[in-house]
Amino acid sequence: MLIPANMLQAETLTLLIEDFVTRDGTDNGDETPLQTRVLRVRQALDKGEAVIIFDPESEQCQLAMKRDVPKEWLNDLADSLD
Repeated sequence: MLIPANMLQAETLTLLIEDFVTRDGTDNGDETPLQTRVLRVRQALDKGEAVIIFDPESEQCQLAMKRDVPKEWLNDLADSLD
């Protein structure tokens, strides 16, 4: 299930993004400051290039690039916003 970023409280969204950008294997030796990485992800969400995926079974969220999400999920999200 896709969750629109604007449906989350600002603090919750920031914590989700920070968790994402600080996970093992996400920096690949990149020493970009945390705030810059957070800003990049936030901009990708704002532009619709990234999405938030919620798994009801595990009750966990993750971030993904829109291009990597099944088309039917995107259609479901669009239908729910109408």
